[in-house]
Amino acid sequence: METGETTRRRAKRQEKGRDKTIGREEILSALVKALKPLDYVHAMWEGGAIGYGRMDEWSDLDLYVDAEDVRIEEVFPVVERALETVSPIELKYDVPTTPAQGYAQAFYRLTGTSKFLLIDLAVLKHSSEDKFLESEIHGKVYFCFNKSDTIKCSTLDKKKLLGALKSRVERIEKRFDTFGCFIQKEINRENWIEALDLYRGLTLDLLVEALRIQHKPVHHQFKTRYIHYDLPPNIVKRLKELYFVKDEKDLERKYRIAEEWFHEALKEIDLREIEQRLV
Repeated sequence: METGETTRRRAKRQEKGRDKTIGREEILSALVKALKPLDYVHAMWEGGAIGYGRMDEWSDLDLYVDAEDVRIEEVFPVVERALETVSPIELKYDVPTTPAQGYAQAFYRLTGTSKFLLIDLAVLKHSSEDKFLESEIHGKVYFCFNKSDTIKCSTLDKKKLLGALKSRVERIEKRFDTFGCFIQKEINRENWIEALDLYRGLTLDLLVEALRIQHKPVHHQFKTRYIHYDLPPNIVKRLKELYFVKDEKDLERKYRIAEEWFHEALKEIDLREIEQRLV
């Protein structure tokens, strides 16, 4: 597996080979220069693809900033001024959040960068317990700065995870049994668009979570994200066949297959075996 520095160098070489002129390192350098001197900002780190050694030319820039609770909103204007010194901000998208989430988030894209090089910035409250730092879940963290080693990488709470998995197994089984008939109802009515949407958003979503609990329990809430890396190739191949629906008859057939597979997957989940794997 590549180190963070190796993947950064590789991405930098790839960027040089493209027409785009603004790269990750310039953006990171400008943000560190602007944020590090602020007394209410404690740390900044990079996550996402780099944490798994999978960074490529399509990777965005996943950044986290830890700041004093009452001042997290002040970080964004500082970030925006810093980005403007690199290149004009072409796009900004604010993510709706609530105070209970413990963070605020926005996406940026700069003029003269690849359209894939979105800057995904989450500013976390310093008091927040969940800072997305468990390497087992979020991959390795690469600090841009961490004043006085204030921010500590936490380890996975296995007992808490096992409790959550037990609860989810019960929950998804009940959800499937309660609402699974909705797909057949819309098929019977020949409301094919609604049937297809329910098939993907209910049947396949719950099937994927059951498979994740079995094969990659730490990512059981990730839906289809990282699915090609987290699940065995033969499982991914079977899922791909179910996701691509050709017509109405194909939907009916694949709905039956997915329904049967869900019940099989649920029976194969062994929480004691998962606990042993997590130790």
